[in-house]
Amino acid sequence: MTHDRRELLALAGASAVSLTLGLATPVAAAASLAAVNRDAGEALAQLRRTNSTANWLAPRARGVLIFPNIVKAGLMVGGSYGKGVLRLGNRVDGYYHSTAASFGLQAGAQSYGYVVFLMTQKAVKYIHDSQGWEIGVGPTVVVVDEGVARNLSTSTLKDDAYAFIFNQQGLMAGLSLEGTKISKIKG
Repeated sequence: MTHDRRELLALAGASAVSLTLGLATPVAAAASLAAVNRDAGEALAQLRRTNSTANWLAPRARGVLIFPNIVKAGLMVGGSYGKGVLRLGNRVDGYYHSTAASFGLQAGAQSYGYVVFLMTQKAVKYIHDSQGWEIGVGPTVVVVDEGVARNLSTSTLKDDAYAFIFNQQGLMAGLSLEGTKISKIKG
């Protein structure tokens, strides 16, 4: 076999691999988002089973933003990342990613999930219209703990969104959603 022919065959093989990988990438991305959707469903069901306030809020919400697994790590400078899904009723409205960066006295790693119940159409519209929603800017988000949960009722339910943090694992002091940016996954 001549040198030119070997180069041509090598180029053809490389092109075939590139084409195959290029076609497989959307399939892999779709499979990844299907896994996010499945994990989100399981996380929401678990939260509703174990938290009566979340179970009470769920049918009242206009939309539910579910991030089943966020990974956070840091040593002075830290960050977190995870994928989630926005559901309006029983339908998937879109996929999102949650990112945050932090600086300060911190060391460790942890994983957790969070669910944001969007109680108003204003909150749902804000997610649709914004190029990225930074929690703490825009609709009012209340992180629900035991004290907030005790005081929620149909007459006190006045905020745009209520967030629940759950399934915390690992060692890292302090967990907050402020400064978290939620952006739609384009695809």
